[in-house]
Amino acid sequence: MTTSRLVSFLRGPANSPAPSARRGPRQPQRLSFPQAGEGMRRVSVACSSASGEDEGMTYKGAGVDIDAGTELVRRIRKMAPGIGGFGGLFPFGDHYLVAGTDGVGTKLKLAFETGIHDTIGIDLVAMSVNDIVTSGAEPMFFLDYYATSKLDVDLAEKVIKGIVDGCQQSDCVLLGGETAEMPGFYAEGEYDLSGFAVGRVKKDKVIDGKSIVKGDVLIGLPSSGVHSNGFSLARRVLEKSGLSLSDQLPRNDGITTTVGEALMAPTVIYVKQVLEIISKGGVKGLAHITGGGFTDNIPRVFPSGLGAKIFTGSWEVPPVFKWLQQVGNIDDAEMRRTFNMGIGMVLVVSRESADRIIEDTRGSNHAYRIGEVIEGEGVHYV
Repeated sequence: MTTSRLVSFLRGPANSPAPSARRGPRQPQRLSFPQAGEGMRRVSVACSSASGEDEGMTYKGAGVDIDAGTELVRRIRKMAPGIGGFGGLFPFGDHYLVAGTDGVGTKLKLAFETGIHDTIGIDLVAMSVNDIVTSGAEPMFFLDYYATSKLDVDLAEKVIKGIVDGCQQSDCVLLGGETAEMPGFYAEGEYDLSGFAVGRVKKDKVIDGKSIVKGDVLIGLPSSGVHSNGFSLARRVLEKSGLSLSDQLPRNDGITTTVGEALMAPTVIYVKQVLEIISKGGVKGLAHITGGGFTDNIPRVFPSGLGAKIFTGSWEVPPVFKWLQQVGNIDDAEMRRTFNMGIGMVLVVSRESADRIIEDTRGSNHAYRIGEVIEGEGVHYV
């Protein structure tokens, strides 16, 4: 049975329960890492041993094949040639309507384990609105799909509260949604989410990357952590570590947080900041860093024949990524293609505008000059 709904309620943050232990009661451990001089720590991949215990972990090994997804997109393009951007553009008078859809992925598994349900809706909204803002579009409205085996009204209310919060952060309206009860389809107490955002941008204001040239500057906006991608691999690392979600993980500012809280930190919604930056000029392209990381997402906004040079020591990599790489023995290339590594949105800007944009962002969400556009293809790390 399904029930349609129009949501216009739920104000104020709900209290999240403390993360539960992963393997029963135990004394929390405090983790520490050596200070690295660069944003990316070098970890070599050991050769396979007879037991396989020392082999570096990969996203594909955790069950997610990025190459297979790329191949599917290639085939779909034969049937629908207009796809491929972060958002889909539909002509509407002197505007384009820009639409995006996404889910939260297996981060939901950690929501079930930690009991943190009131921020997962922020992740859901973020994944779509951050995509459509890459075209310069202002989000207008959002719709969600919530599916579960048996509807728990109190739990669903917490999830939808997060969706409302995400919409408020992105200045859009939660226009409606669908709640589906599907007995026997989901495990007891679990649910799935997807969302759909629509925005608008004037046709003469579209950010499409066509004016990008060699020498343009790449500016990165910091992430809050893992955001909402790479969790199939992150959960494998957590299992390998033997830690509980309540064990402590150090933060860059010296304040400790738990492993569960670090992994569940909600995705940053960049809409207001990005639109403000765009309004002042100089922005030629934007890339939302999700599945595929730096390696696959940044080239999506470049004209043919151009690539990126990334300065790997130019921003602070959050401890959660250092922990994932160390415990999972994950090599640099795999980390950069799976996770955002502390940068959730990349702006391609003119060299003349770069200093002003960076100076204007000083504060809680300070931007970094992380690279430049070069001749060639792909992303190169120095």
